[in-house]
Amino acid sequence: MPSVPPGGEPAPADGALPPDALTGLGSRPFGVYVHVPFCATRCGYCDFNTYTASDLGLTGSDDPASPASWLEGLRRELDLAARVLGSPPAADTVFLGGGTPSLLGAEGLVAVLDAVRSSFGLAPGAEVTTEANPESTTPELLAAIADAGYTRLSLGMQSDVDHVLAVLDRRHTPGAAVSVASAARAAGLEHVNLDLIYGTPTETDDDLRRSLDAVLASGADHVSAYSLIVEDGTALARRLARGELPMPDDDVLADRYEIVDDVLAAAGFGWYEVSNWARSEAARCRHNLGYWSGGDWWGAGPGAHSHVGGVRWWNVRHPARYSKRLAAGESPAEARELLTAADRHVEQVLLALRTVEGLATAVLDEAGRTAGERAVHDGLLDEGGWARGRAVLTDRGRLLADGVAISLTG
Repeated sequence: MPSVPPGGEPAPADGALPPDALTGLGSRPFGVYVHVPFCATRCGYCDFNTYTASDLGLTGSDDPASPASWLEGLRRELDLAARVLGSPPAADTVFLGGGTPSLLGAEGLVAVLDAVRSSFGLAPGAEVTTEANPESTTPELLAAIADAGYTRLSLGMQSDVDHVLAVLDRRHTPGAAVSVASAARAAGLEHVNLDLIYGTPTETDDDLRRSLDAVLASGADHVSAYSLIVEDGTALARRLARGELPMPDDDVLADRYEIVDDVLAAAGFGWYEVSNWARSEAARCRHNLGYWSGGDWWGAGPGAHSHVGGVRWWNVRHPARYSKRLAAGESPAEARELLTAADRHVEQVLLALRTVEGLATAVLDEAGRTAGERAVHDGLLDEGGWARGRAVLTDRGRLLADGVAISLTG
């Protein structure tokens, strides 16, 4: 969740949605996202809605910005969500993101999942994921959350090279993420993801290969790899502006993406979304697939975004404002937007094209089909897929995915 939310219209104080938004609820994937806004320290590249203890100036556990107040607010928001949705579907997926959810400890993580169960219930075989950082994750925590029903761990590794971690202001040491990933599998968690960032200033091709070797040694069955994005207002952006570090180069980023894809493919991982690879279809992140396929989700927590039936809304960002709103019986939603048919079409194209299944060409208008034929000619869309009625990115097309998608929107 970046630092600047979109514009929008005021959201109703009771959280009510237009009746049309509830049509078909349950026929689409339904997930619950929980935003945990707490971090021990702020990484230099991070632009997410996160807060350290010093940022919040906490005075005690009853402070409205404290983790305890956040958890009580979360329970209230989930109950409000169940009322707003009427007869809410059981959650197919639950995803705790942040921030650093593992800072909640085993007790806190179990309490969050209990709250989701109480308000929504979990569908049979539900996927339940929590993000974690290596330095705040222990074998005891992993065993407790596996027993509670978590099925998936997503670890913020970013790199396994000392000097790269230092540029990113990451606190863990090389090898730590590998150890936690192995412990997670031993604790009974079915799937483990490792997040990588490539293109960090001072990183070399060999550094990236070392990190990929560590990923493969960890036993993880899923990898998310993202190019470094330098966000305005971050400590990293200030260092680059002062000339302390070199700016990331687009050609280097493209080369690094190809290294990631080549190494993972050789090890049996298949890409299923431009930035995500899995050892098997079962290892794919179903929660994120819900986003990419136009599903519904309720985002709970400070700054969390939600989408149900063509309505998107986002919560107030500060934990104290969030808790106070809910304690007063009000929705924490700050604003919302009602997506038009044109908006939803653009999103469908942008999201579906990023996946290995691609986009049905039947949804394209004449201008979009013309652009698609040109992309096939240019080697950006797969010719065989196009003949079968699917717009599927080629390897080269993945490097230019956003541009291809925009061209298809007409």
